[in-house]
Amino acid sequence: MENTSGQGATAEVPAEIDRWNWGAFLLNWIWGIGNNTYRALLVFVPFVGFIMLFVLGAKGSAWAWKHRRWESVEQFKQTQRKWTKWGVVVLAAMALTAVAMFFGAVSLLKESEAFRISLAAVERSPQGVQQIGNPIETGIPSGSLQTSGPRGSASLAYSVSGPKGKGKVYVEATMTLGKWQIDRLVLQQDGTGIRTEIDPRLP
Repeated sequence: MENTSGQGATAEVPAEIDRWNWGAFLLNWIWGIGNNTYRALLVFVPFVGFIMLFVLGAKGSAWAWKHRRWESVEQFKQTQRKWTKWGVVVLAAMALTAVAMFFGAVSLLKESEAFRISLAAVERSPQGVQQIGNPIETGIPSGSLQTSGPRGSASLAYSVSGPKGKGKVYVEATMTLGKWQIDRLVLQQDGTGIRTEIDPRLP
């Protein structure tokens, strides 16, 4: 078959390369610039962008063949395999970064003073002893923690379990002049859904 690459919209695309292109799907606009397929920039258009990812995956090989001159089908295939390889590398790096950020955020919340003093208040409260028991194990905390100099605020939620039962703790705390204090502390018992206000000032 004659090499028709780079001849534009009328170019005949070899059947062996007219297939799903993972490089175009994973690297979209970067792949588009590298393969003279500038319609890939449509991924930046709201609403259209998400659909364009799949269009690039399905049509990318044909468009790349038509819009750029290639020495041969084999060179085209080798180049697209490289794009796929780098697409997988970038995807894996993004996934690892997301996991690291998640565990970093969890660690930040779990090591915060607001978390520690709220848990200590639950452990020594009559409600905590009666409903959960000791020792208490905690789940992954969620919420927000913000600090600015000597001031800060925290809004946390985390599960607790012990020999007597399970529940969820809700915390609102503030930091003033570098010192954290619990403003509100609620223990919700699993099963019954009973919510109990806990006084964090109890000794």
